[in-house]
Amino acid sequence: MPPSSAPGPSGPGDWDARTYDRISDPMTRWGRDVLARLVPEPGATVLDAGCGTGRVTEMLLERVADGRVVALDAAPSMLAEARRRLDRFGDRVTFVHADLLDLAPAILGDGAPVDAVLSTATFHWVLDHDRLFANLAGVLRPGGQLVAQCGAAGNITGLMAAVRATGFERPGAWLYATPQDTRRRLEDAGFTDIEVWTHSEPTRIDPAELETYLETVCLRTLVAPMAEGERQVFLATVARELGEPVIDYVRLNIVARRSEDPVATGGAR
Repeated sequence: MPPSSAPGPSGPGDWDARTYDRISDPMTRWGRDVLARLVPEPGATVLDAGCGTGRVTEMLLERVADGRVVALDAAPSMLAEARRRLDRFGDRVTFVHADLLDLAPAILGDGAPVDAVLSTATFHWVLDHDRLFANLAGVLRPGGQLVAQCGAAGNITGLMAAVRATGFERPGAWLYATPQDTRRRLEDAGFTDIEVWTHSEPTRIDPAELETYLETVCLRTLVAPMAEGERQVFLATVARELGEPVIDYVRLNIVARRSEDPVATGGAR
């Protein structure tokens, strides 16, 4: 699959991946918890859908010690960091630069279905969850497991109130879905054994790193066009409006299996 020259419409654009890697302890912690729900078979091939800088992918490769991982991300800088981190795993990991809304068997190399899909902190950047889940079903073998977590309805509402207090709105696009809508979409895509739930994950950020965290993760698309001085004043104001250095995350958890019945599976479209 020739990599696209830029992330597609579901991607958030490129990132400051090295800074993200340094401050992404919360995402790594969540990823460890999500990974614990994955039950890989011996020799499994697992798609990491939104691998980022590879911190969770590294744990996944250690978990499927005799298997393979396909590390996919829409951001070139994230994949570059992941390649550096995961170089020691050699040909057990394949890197794919692609948008999840373009996902199809041919994109994953030999076109063979994967045995499982893992994803953390990614799906809320994808604007069409109907198509997303259909695409994931299309690359999963019958009975293959999907284990994921992303932002849920109600995610970072307190932070957004702090942003609005400065007179700004957070631009960009994201989808914080409800469990009910997610279950319906998974069923429509042909998944079974579905478990979907949310939980609050208030996360305290080191005050010395809060403005960097906001700039790199939560408010990246808002501050990107600002001049440096304006950006610094804005981030300091948001941090002050926030009060405690706590991000009010709400996470959407997904565990499901692709139907064994091909008629029931929507597949990639």
